[in-house]
Amino acid sequence: MKKLLISFLAILIYSTVSVEAMPEYEKWGKIAVEETQKRYNADIIDYKHIGRTELTPKKSEEKFKLWIRSKAGNEFGVFVSIQFDPSTEMIHSIQFSETNR
Repeated sequence: MKKLLISFLAILIYSTVSVEAMPEYEKWGKIAVEETQKRYNADIIDYKHIGRTELTPKKSEEKFKLWIRSKAGNEFGVFVSIQFDPSTEMIHSIQFSETNR
């Protein structure tokens, strides 16, 4: 009985650890990175998800801060806001705002 219980616990722990859930914002983060690379033709050094805001029932906004390095070697931050319809995932707009911090 003890062996059965230990085996069951081992399987439970293993299955819990091996399952990795994809964050909801991952899709939008990939879009933020791709669009920033296109716009600035630069390397992404760091990435941070700021959060999601529900603006209306049909419009949500995901915000990210990316730290980039231009081909000339300049480093700066870019805030990226993606507004979209959460039910269809259709993008309404993507906005960029540069910062030196």
